Amino acid sequence: MHTHNDEAAFMADIKDAAPEMVAAMFEFDKAVFRKDTGNLDVATRELIAIGVAVTTQCSFCIEDHAKRAIKAGASKADVAEAVMVAAALRAGGGVTHGWKAMKSISEMD
Repeated sequence: MHTHNDEAAFMADIKDAAPEMVAAMFEFDKAVFRKDTGNLDVATRELIAIGVAVTTQCSFCIEDHAKRAIKAGASKADVAEAVMVAAALRAGGGVTHGWKAMKSISEMD
């Protein structure tokens, strides 16, 4: 796992090498989390982001979106529930990928 603080400085390298793409990515992010966009309120979108960040294991995203969720009106319990939903799906994915293990040994016969 990378350390965000130690490696964040390299964002400048990405921005220098692909400035239009970086600008577009940041504009997209702003649009997704803009208060006057979409049907879901910002707190709900931030809770979804927490779930995705937990699943993808992006520590910076987890911290950032948890703080943003609270600022948008989510509770500590809401954040915990988003974490547990992500954990349940991640565990479920492990089980369903385990089916491949069972299938592979059944095919040995």
